[in-house]
Amino acid sequence: MARPSVKPLEVRALIEQQFIATMQPTDVLPSERSLAELFSVSRATVRSALKLLEDDGLLRSAPGVGTFVAAPHLSKAPVLTSFTQDVAARGWTAGSRVLERRRAVADTAVAHDLGIEPGADYYEIRRVRLADDVPLSVELVQLPAALVPGLIDRPLDGSLYQELADRYGIRVSRHDRRISAVNLDADTAGLLGVPPRTAALYVTQQGYDQHGRRIEHGKSLYRGDRYDFSTVTYAPGGRP
Repeated sequence: MARPSVKPLEVRALIEQQFIATMQPTDVLPSERSLAELFSVSRATVRSALKLLEDDGLLRSAPGVGTFVAAPHLSKAPVLTSFTQDVAARGWTAGSRVLERRRAVADTAVAHDLGIEPGADYYEIRRVRLADDVPLSVELVQLPAALVPGLIDRPLDGSLYQELADRYGIRVSRHDRRISAVNLDADTAGLLGVPPRTAALYVTQQGYDQHGRRIEHGKSLYRGDRYDFSTVTYAPGGRP
């Protein structure tokens, strides 16, 4: 694939800095003609720059209407990265709104999920995850209290994985995930700003740290219009 020339790349950067960075989702960009005059380039150069921004998910076009700033949409690659890292990689600002935090005693099911004894303490944290203040998911995470003492008293409005690394020396190094399609109930839909029964992805996740310990069990609901997952599969004996 041919690499884009420097001029479209320069115009792409100018459009992002002067327009996209200060506009809201669904705001309409100036016309190609106006942008060409503003940056003293051809309309073909502007068109190429806009195509680069569309390919990156920052813009969307509607024939006969115009080109809009796109609301955040994340594609989760088959690489172990945090929500915060995924959002930052797209140039957005990640955030969290804590809905609930509590310390509880593990029953048999929770003890199994976290690899702890029944009756041991664990933390449960429920948050709305945001990208540029747009809600993308509602997550519930459970962690063994013995491995992360005091975590429940932290702000918890940033990256949980970064907190685990910086404060406890814990790196999440493996995820076991199960993904299914669901329709949102009214309460969750309200938190995500969409109508009830909107399509969503329900993800259950088991996280292990660098020592192989079960460090988290999570249940998350992702907006189907703002999030997708990609996977890599191999035929038997075909993995390099």
